[in-house]
Amino acid sequence: MPRKIPGKLPKDMQIIVNKLKKSRNKEDCLRKAYDILSKKNRGHRLKTYTCLPELFVCNVNKLWKKKGFMHCTNINYLLRILLVKSGFFKEKDIKSKWTLVWYFSPHQYLKIRLNKNKFVYVDIWAKPYGIKFGEYAHGLNIPIFS
Repeated sequence: MPRKIPGKLPKDMQIIVNKLKKSRNKEDCLRKAYDILSKKNRGHRLKTYTCLPELFVCNVNKLWKKKGFMHCTNINYLLRILLVKSGFFKEKDIKSKWTLVWYFSPHQYLKIRLNKNKFVYVDIWAKPYGIKFGEYAHGLNIPIFS
């Protein structure tokens, strides 16, 4: 069950949402939100385990203030908020999906509906490992050591 979209956002997050509302269409909005979050936050293989308590942070203010490493579920939560608050997406357009990275590590990515027949995969956590917009980490498609 996904976390609820908050009614009120941190001031600087609301500024981003206001900019996203001016996007040309859903895909433009998604790409802008992807770029914003991927410059601010990233995944990190080792920190996924050494920073385990951060996995349970649900406060949007705390999550939004954080820069650098963030768990995949938290990055995805922030992306969901930006997209839904932009007005271009409904919650039903954004599906959380699970896979295994290196065949043993659970990992969440998103499947996002752009129109009736078009979906795109989004995995901001894995971008530093070469996973591009439209792809997601799974199996051994990201290096174990680097």
